[in-house]
Amino acid sequence: MRSDVTQILAAIDNGDAEASKTLLPLVYDELRKLAAQRMKEEAAGHTLQATALVHEAYLRLVGSRDKQGKSWDSRGHFFAAAAEAMRRILIDRARAKGAQKRSGNPARLRLGQDPLKSVEQSAELLDLDAALQKLAGEDPVKAELVKLRFFAGLTLEEAGRILGISPATADRHWSYARAWLYHEMSRR
Repeated sequence: MRSDVTQILAAIDNGDAEASKTLLPLVYDELRKLAAQRMKEEAAGHTLQATALVHEAYLRLVGSRDKQGKSWDSRGHFFAAAAEAMRRILIDRARAKGAQKRSGNPARLRLGQDPLKSVEQSAELLDLDAALQKLAGEDPVKAELVKLRFFAGLTLEEAGRILGISPATADRHWSYARAWLYHEMSRR
């Protein structure tokens, strides 16, 4: 049986203007958790609050759907789109702050340090975004897995389910992507 969220997403796709008003109360708590998880990893002193991130991401999702003709085929697809919207908002804010690339000082990552856990400053977030874009060009599934884990805070199992891959494959992809990102970001 289809969930309420999936049914409402289908109604939105079919042009029901009232459906988008019904969707937010159903997904708000989950979106708020995703945003709070992501905001925990932001640098101290950031001005964007989790609530504002949720609202901006939701407006982008529902507003852009009509303009771009996109539809969501499942609850998981919607939350993957929400994670991507949050990522883009945070990247846009980092760029707007005028973050400059480190001038000749490569990022120093300790051996064994997870590059995804060390993203604390706008410049590092921009570096991660650049590395993710490069990874997406080489392996879109692994890049999407990173986005779902890092920006949406999903578990490997949840992200694998959304991507249609087994937990074992998700684990292998996650290990590879982390190593790949570590290598890519340590070169900057």
